Amino acid sequence: MAIRKGLDAYLVPGKHIHLIGIGGVSMRPLGLVLRGMGMVVTGSDMNSSVSTDELIAKGIEVHIGHSAKNIEGADCIIRTAAAHNDNPEIAAARAMGIPVFERAQAWGLIMREYKNAICISGTHGKTTTTSMITQIFMEAGQDPTVMLGGYLPLLKAGHRVGNGDTIIMESCEYCDSFLNFYPTVAIINNIEADHLDYFKDLAAVERSFRKFAGLVPRTGHVIANGDDQNTVDTLADLNYLSFGMDKKNDVHPENLSEDLRSFDIICFGRLYCHVQLGVCGRHNVYNALASASAAYVMGLEGEAVTRGLASFTGAGRRMEHKGSYHGAEVYDDYAHHPGELKALIDAVKTLNYRRIILAFQPHTYTRTKALFDDFVRQLRRVDVAVLAEIYAARESNKLGISSRDLAQQVDGAVFFETLPEVAAYLKSIAREGDIIITVGAGDIYKAGELLLK
Repeated sequence: MAIRKGLDAYLVPGKHIHLIGIGGVSMRPLGLVLRGMGMVVTGSDMNSSVSTDELIAKGIEVHIGHSAKNIEGADCIIRTAAAHNDNPEIAAARAMGIPVFERAQAWGLIMREYKNAICISGTHGKTTTTSMITQIFMEAGQDPTVMLGGYLPLLKAGHRVGNGDTIIMESCEYCDSFLNFYPTVAIINNIEADHLDYFKDLAAVERSFRKFAGLVPRTGHVIANGDDQNTVDTLADLNYLSFGMDKKNDVHPENLSEDLRSFDIICFGRLYCHVQLGVCGRHNVYNALASASAAYVMGLEGEAVTRGLASFTGAGRRMEHKGSYHGAEVYDDYAHHPGELKALIDAVKTLNYRRIILAFQPHTYTRTKALFDDFVRQLRRVDVAVLAEIYAARESNKLGISSRDLAQQVDGAVFFETLPEVAAYLKSIAREGDIIITVGAGDIYKAGELLLK
């Protein structure tokens, strides 16, 4: 009987690794990192995209569409969490005895090669916090390896392969992915009910985060939001460094300016640094506090935090300015959970635009159904809500739900089935003094790009 080998037996130079879903936000950098480590990398994805184009340009063979033929010659398969057992490539691999591993297992093994692994988790704020920490470490002259769930202008990419002893890693709870990691510093930004196609309820989400915190060795650090009740409940009897607005937290702000961009950061009763943020909103104060906490436990000078946060102007698709149309400013944001929508709208309301026009594309049918009332509550807070059809992502519509259902619950909201229709409507209503934000984790950004064309 053959002895089954673990993934580490395949992550060696010369092995052929095939990635299913290679265009995904953490699969694309994984492909590039594995290729940099000397492996032969091929991949497949349902659709061509900027990501697949980049991989092809860098010499990686990418198949568009899934087929058993695509895995010919592969020593092992690594799949995205969204690829299920009925995928033809996974079915073929199983029939041929080719081992199939999860994306998170690969990142976990890569992480073990580093002395320090800073893993950033939470329902919201992961990408921004990971980006802020990256800016701080780069300012401090460190040479980190980085994996982001978005695009960071400083890196001109969503990842970086460094030669230092630290990896900075965005860590997602979906399918318990982050339980494959080996954090020495684990950050928990906040905990809410999300990914309810996988988790039964909030209690199940909390159990997953609890296990994640438990992965940190005694010599490491758990850093968590002491203002977030779900997080506090989850970590009830664990020892952790707390950050938050409340002065009871180990790390908190003082002398906070009215626009929430300028403040001192106090660590354990002493001034650590002063920061002037290049991004707005209360949520970004929390992201900055989490980032400063990580720098503090890693022994970085406060001055590096000051410089890193001053130079950070946002990650791609996080309140990203796209241009102007007829005097209206056009932005794009990745918010796809009611909590993120709330933080976004709160921040935008401080900017004093004449009208807030929100073009929203819900992400997945299960999330839209489970959090329907919360979405409605937030959409009612803007001047004009424009609804695009739900972005299916990994799902099929077994719930019979549509964005039209949301629009019917919001006074004055309009619904369009296609993005060109959304863009045409935005074009017809844009006026001087408006802010137009395309919002969602799917391809709603294309509506903004069509408008600006």
